[in-house]
Amino acid sequence: MPSPCRDNGLVHRSKEHPANRSITSSRPRTSPPSSPAAAPSASPPAAPSRRASHAPGSSDFLQLNLGDAPVGGRSDWLAQELRRAVADGRLPVGSRLPATRALAAELRVSRGVVTEAYQRLTEDGQLAGRGRGGTVVVAAPVTAVARSTGAAPGASRTPAPFAVPPGPEIFDELRTAPARIDLSPGLPDLAAFPRTAWLRAERAVLADLPSAGFGYGDPRGTAALRRAVAHWLARNRGIRADPDEVLIVAGTAQGLGLIADVLHRDGVSAIAVEDPGSLGARQHLQYGRMATPPVPVDEDGIRVDALRASGARAVLLTPAHRFPTGVVLGGARRRELMRWAADGGLIIEDDYDAEHRYDRAPVPALRSLLPEQVCYAGSVSKLLAPALRVGWLLPPPKYRQALIDAKRFADLGSAALPQLVLARLMESGELERRLRLSRRRHRRRRDAMMAAIRAHLPGATVHGAAAGLHLTLTFGPDDYRGSDTDLAAAALAHGVKVHPLSWHRQRPSLPGLVLGYAARTRDEIAQGLAVVGEVLSNG
Repeated sequence: MPSPCRDNGLVHRSKEHPANRSITSSRPRTSPPSSPAAAPSASPPAAPSRRASHAPGSSDFLQLNLGDAPVGGRSDWLAQELRRAVADGRLPVGSRLPATRALAAELRVSRGVVTEAYQRLTEDGQLAGRGRGGTVVVAAPVTAVARSTGAAPGASRTPAPFAVPPGPEIFDELRTAPARIDLSPGLPDLAAFPRTAWLRAERAVLADLPSAGFGYGDPRGTAALRRAVAHWLARNRGIRADPDEVLIVAGTAQGLGLIADVLHRDGVSAIAVEDPGSLGARQHLQYGRMATPPVPVDEDGIRVDALRASGARAVLLTPAHRFPTGVVLGGARRRELMRWAADGGLIIEDDYDAEHRYDRAPVPALRSLLPEQVCYAGSVSKLLAPALRVGWLLPPPKYRQALIDAKRFADLGSAALPQLVLARLMESGELERRLRLSRRRHRRRRDAMMAAIRAHLPGATVHGAAAGLHLTLTFGPDDYRGSDTDLAAAALAHGVKVHPLSWHRQRPSLPGLVLGYAARTRDEIAQGLAVVGEVLSNG
């Protein structure tokens, strides 16, 4: 049995406090015998005690109300309420209970009532005292565990991600699917996140931040980060922008949602997309009530003649490193696209993977060439980590105020503290140092994946090797005749996650796989490709 802790622990019941007796019951006082000759007291009756004059206590914790407890059975009542909360999942395993002293004060009972109830559940094996860690739930009925996870006992928690066409939840399903080696695209090396530098910058920010800095801020983002982003884009992407033109958003995903909302209000009903192109980006636009007509691409990028034929007034592009095949928008095609935009078209430029290049020269951003017709989007999801949820837009003048308003009414602006820390890292040069280091590391992992493909998938055609964080493979009819979703499902059954290329297509084409390498070691990459090669040869 756990030993009592000082403030939130459990106490043993003593002989003076039997289990079936409320600890709050007070021992009756005996008054001294009065003299027979004494006259009756003329003083008024004593005022009721202060506690008795108060309404029954209550607590936000489990919405407890002492008025529901029977007099003289408060420990029994509280123990039963706790058991019920554990059973129905309101207190799942790992939950910490309030300190006995604090809960007793809220309920206006003696501390013994609470410790008595905690003790009973401890004897049942449902609670345990953890010293300074307080009292926590350590066991629950099986039905409670199933209810808290949203599944029936014995049921699978998530459906097989490749069993049906991808829906809105597909990436969540794949992310939570168990696997030994995850080769999903879209992640940098998360183990290399600069924790020490981030903590150092965060301490400096907190030391300098005035009290007013913790209040509501500018919906466009903090001035420090907008200035740092403007400087970053000028140095690394050749974009000249004033900090007042920068809008900080919660990653490119939120940026696309805001753009879709603003364009829909302006009468735009469709945003054309590259095909193949990112399934995730397409889903965000469709959630924003946009049609996403596919426009074919070739070795020079999007076909502008097909874009004109689509009739779309806006197009989403990844010109620096098109997802997923890595094609760079060629010079002649850029000029043709600029003529399309000059006729009233809007280009949404997702500067995807632009910083991660290995075997080619940097590609100028379209925004640097045509600021009036390009809405530029970028983020630190591939530079640092997607968990930061920090990105930016450079809207064209026509839509700048509308996008600021959309951001304001979406969330009043992104969290300020991460913005200020990131601004310090960007302005200090730390982010550029991290980029140089990550390029060398990612190149080595890219090379390891290329070697593994040659060894285990010699018939595959590789796309996009010169830059980015992933490779795309396609298979001809002589190499593989099945569907790429079946191939991805078989790989997952053998412990390796990959994306089927068909997820990112709207029109049928050759089967293929999209393989991320940045977040895996070279040994893991080699092992994962060996599994894929074995699955392919057996399929």
